[in-house]
Amino acid sequence: MLDTTTSNLTHATQCGTPAIGLFQGMVTILLQSLLAAQCRVAPASLWPPDAGDQLLPQLQRQELDFDFVVIGAGSAGSVVASRLSENPNWRVLVLEAGGDPPVESEIPALFFGLQHTDFMWNYYTEPSSRSCLGMKQGRCYWPRGRMIGGTGGVNAMLYLRGNRRDFDDWSDMGNTGWSYDEVLALYEQSVRPVGNETHPQGYVQLSRFETPQGPPFSMIYEGAQELGVPQVREFAEGSFVGYTQVPVTAQQGQRAASGKGHLGRVSQRGNLKVIKHSLVKQLHFDATAQRVEAVSFERNGHTYRVGVAKEAVLSAGAIDSPALLLRSGIGPGQELEQLQLRVLRDLPGVGKNLQDHVLVPIFMQLQVNEPQSEKEILDSIYEYLLSRKGSLANHGTASIVGFINTNSSTDQRYPDVELHHLFMPRGRHDVLAMFVGGLSIQEQYVQHLQQLLIDSDLLCMFVLLSHPQSKGELRLRQENPKEAPLLFSNYLSHPEDMATILRGIRYQEQLLNTAAYKASGAQLTHIPIEECDAEYEYRSDDYWRCYAKYFSMTCYHQSGTLKMSPASDPEACVSPRLQLHGVDNLRVADASIMPNIVSANTNAATIMIGERAADFIAQDWAALGDDREDNRHTHDYDL
Repeated sequence: MLDTTTSNLTHATQCGTPAIGLFQGMVTILLQSLLAAQCRVAPASLWPPDAGDQLLPQLQRQELDFDFVVIGAGSAGSVVASRLSENPNWRVLVLEAGGDPPVESEIPALFFGLQHTDFMWNYYTEPSSRSCLGMKQGRCYWPRGRMIGGTGGVNAMLYLRGNRRDFDDWSDMGNTGWSYDEVLALYEQSVRPVGNETHPQGYVQLSRFETPQGPPFSMIYEGAQELGVPQVREFAEGSFVGYTQVPVTAQQGQRAASGKGHLGRVSQRGNLKVIKHSLVKQLHFDATAQRVEAVSFERNGHTYRVGVAKEAVLSAGAIDSPALLLRSGIGPGQELEQLQLRVLRDLPGVGKNLQDHVLVPIFMQLQVNEPQSEKEILDSIYEYLLSRKGSLANHGTASIVGFINTNSSTDQRYPDVELHHLFMPRGRHDVLAMFVGGLSIQEQYVQHLQQLLIDSDLLCMFVLLSHPQSKGELRLRQENPKEAPLLFSNYLSHPEDMATILRGIRYQEQLLNTAAYKASGAQLTHIPIEECDAEYEYRSDDYWRCYAKYFSMTCYHQSGTLKMSPASDPEACVSPRLQLHGVDNLRVADASIMPNIVSANTNAATIMIGERAADFIAQDWAALGDDREDNRHTHDYDL
């Protein structure tokens, strides 16, 4: 029992009124219960234990190797490690540059809040005259997750697979085994609950957030229906166009990324080890540069080296995977020579073919809600802590996604624009600050939006380019792995991209004329942009092209930098079985292998790629008759 005998004097000092201590004791109980509930949101047991202290002494003596070394515990790497360790005879090591995710990662409504923190790789694009001019220093911010779960631990949790044409196009490019019908089984496998408490197998949990209620949410669906775009529960084979509240990688009000579902769930396996806070510096090859022999990494200022008995799997993401290959001497020979790096294998496509879903946000003012009171905000915190429900347990309109085809001359079953929504209630300047701060929007534009939020709600409608024709590239700045690479987005450099964005903006304008939007008092927000206002008529085609130059930004879907394609393709980096061309035992499993970006959020496809990689590895080693324990191992990993 808590001591409730606090003196009247103490209470009077705090509150100014006399008391005998009973009520203060009750308040203390409440506070302690809330603090305990806060700790239960993200207990350490959700994540795999850190095997660093256990293994580093042997690694320092270079006396330890593993069958498989997985570099990166992100969306795909967590899947690969989980699946490979299902074979008890295979010893699997995961090297992750970050540690456990912070508690904020678990709370759906705070997904924007982790940006610009130490839990992220805080990357920025190089300045361009075509895009990102409204961002600080004219550079788009490209954050990537640096933690167990990777960017899957900080994303909006939307689970969208892409459509049939995406993967059939991959197959038509010569990537055998990647057609829609072939990858569908891998998608299903990644979310299928199997195993039991004694012998669990990893999977991602899916759910749907509580259906948003109220005028802004019904307005989105009803306005689209007035324009002939249907509301659907699921996308069917006949059409991938419509609006829906999409599934999310969340369960009972908490994030359910693959770092938790695939990796954390199976971390008790004796043949699976994870070393956290380990920055991989280089891959070490044999004399022929055809085989990875070891991987070196830095932890706490010391460098260690681990041997690779069977394969290394590179799952560091679309930025860090090609950067590691370049640092290791694999990439465009001329670029490596300019950095005075030894060229082990001239592979011109490394770092090229960079793709992202560039988006342009359109802001609308609405008159639908009264400002939230302080009590309502406090109630939402209490409700989440005690029951994992309420506004913190979802992200409202962010789970409502629309897909439209704006080009009448193309197959109308398939979208060329994806639409996202972010609703900010009147007076919630904290929500707006978390959003615009994360995107690094320049302060004068932030202040304008903050002023509007005093008297009206804001709805941000994102116009996202599904099939970007503009391709960027990544280059090393220098060999040091702690120096960010040079990132050239080349957003909107292809005229077709700007034309599609313009059609998407015109669609948003059409929504303003629907009865549903008019009933909510929807008005387009005119953000003052000196160049655009001075030179062009407001809302003309030229004005919107100018606006897009300033308010173009990422949807966090960087991909394609290690293109999967047959060796005959001059940009090819990995084979259809995800093996790096010219190297026998190095595979890549992350979004970097996408030859063309999928026309949806990329996390689901990245998880599927992890499943595909593990499947290929199991098949190939079974074909060699070498899926049993390797007798060369003499070390006890269960110290």
